[in-house]
Amino acid sequence: MNESKIERINVLYRKSQNEGLTKEEKEEQKKLRTEYVAAIRGNLKSQLNNVSLLNPDGTITDLSKKDINE
Repeated sequence: MNESKIERINVLYRKSQNEGLTKEEKEEQKKLRTEYVAAIRGNLKSQLNNVSLLNPDGTITDLSKKDINE
């Protein structure tokens, strides 16, 4: 997600707090927020794929091999 979309999310939020949004703006806000959350989840999943856990028995488990649904 690029900076212009994040700025647009912020603009719509401030407008919603001050004067309210039109139906079209509410739909745009919902779409942008959904896209933002998907980007955050993708980034988190990518980071977790590079993490390994050291188990008490000394073995190492890669999180990338775990099935993470969310």
